[in-house]
Amino acid sequence: MSFFFRMASRLRPSTPEEVVRSIKDSFLALHTRTHAKALEEVEKNMSSLRLLIFGDGEVEPNEEQVLQITLEICKEDVISLIVQDLPSLGWGVRKDLAICWCILLRQKVDETYCCVQYLENHLELLDFLVGCYKNLDIALNCGNMLRECIKYPTLAKYILESGSFELFFEYVELPNFDIASDALNTFKDLLTKHEVVVAEFLSSHYEQALVIN
Repeated sequence: MSFFFRMASRLRPSTPEEVVRSIKDSFLALHTRTHAKALEEVEKNMSSLRLLIFGDGEVEPNEEQVLQITLEICKEDVISLIVQDLPSLGWGVRKDLAICWCILLRQKVDETYCCVQYLENHLELLDFLVGCYKNLDIALNCGNMLRECIKYPTLAKYILESGSFELFFEYVELPNFDIASDALNTFKDLLTKHEVVVAEFLSSHYEQALVIN
C-alpha cells in the first residue's frame, strides 16, 4: 500500500480548515459526550496531525500546508483547548502533541511566529503549563512544552516576571526525582537562554537574585 493511499485513507478530512475543525470538534466533545469515545476521536485526530506536519520518515510534509494548518489552529483557538485539556489526554496523545508542539511553535509568517504570538495574547496558558508540574501524569509533557516556549524571549520574559516563576523553587525539591530534575532543567533554561531578558529580570528583582545566587 503506497504512502499516499495510506495518508488518504487515514487523514480525512484533507484541507487545513477541515483538519483543524475536526481537531477542535473532538476536543470540544471531551466535555459533551462519553469521554472514552471523545478521547478516541482526539487520539485519531492528533495522530493525523502529527503525520501531516511531521511526516512518517518516507515523505516530507508539505511546508505550505503545515503553515496553513498552524494559522487555522491559532484562528480557531485550538491551542487553548489542547493546553487546558492536557490532564484529560492519554499517554499516546500527549506523545503526539509533544512532537506537534515543537513544529507548530516554529511556524512563522514573515517575521512573526504564529503560535508564539497566540501565546503572547493568552499568557494564562503559560501559567497553566507551569502549574502542571504538580500533576504527576503530565508534568514531564508540560516541561517539554515549556522549554519549547522558553526558546522565545517574550514567553521566557513573561514566565520570569510572573508569579509562576517562584513555583520552580518548590518544584526542584519535589520528592519525584524525574519531575524535580525536569523542573530544574526548565529553571536553568529560564535563566540562561536569553541573556538580555535575564539581566533585566535580575536587575529589577534584586532580592530574588540574591536568593538565586
